[in-house]
Amino acid sequence: MRFLLSAVVALSTSALASSYFPSAPGTTWKLSNGEVQKLLQSSTLRGVKITPLQHTVSGKLVSEDLLEFRGNAVFLRGTRQNGRLTWYDTPLTIYPGSPLSPGQTWSSSAAGITLASRVMGTEPVTTSAGRFNALVIRNDVKTASGASSTTYSYFVPGVGTVRYMSGNGSVVDLTR
Repeated sequence: MRFLLSAVVALSTSALASSYFPSAPGTTWKLSNGEVQKLLQSSTLRGVKITPLQHTVSGKLVSEDLLEFRGNAVFLRGTRQNGRLTWYDTPLTIYPGSPLSPGQTWSSSAAGITLASRVMGTEPVTTSAGRFNALVIRNDVKTASGASSTTYSYFVPGVGTVRYMSGNGSVVDLTR
């Protein structure tokens, strides 16, 4: 579940598919918790064109999310951590086709994980990276073992996620 939560948070930041979802290789997001996320060049893995999203802390690679972009939607195909690949034959839908709108819902399941998301509405957000009018997206993750969590991402089309909030209220902001 730790991998998926990381992926959901990261993908909220880096959702790809069009200019609506930032996708240029080299695009980098710096977060208030010290994490840096960077999009790498696309490649083909298991016959699927994927774009890795690299997560580093203090210059050390923590993990990569393997994203697939198809039909203006963003899918999580797998993760890499400590040299271990976890691949989803059925990908998780991170974002359905753009544009997103308040009230919109989507869900998907893979490898014993279910992700259900809902656009709750819009909200003004101010971070050190600027002032934004963000779509607030609730992400509920459940595993086959019964574990569950809720996070909120504040998504700005063309920018990515500018704020993450966990179910307990802790906040991570985009700094630049």
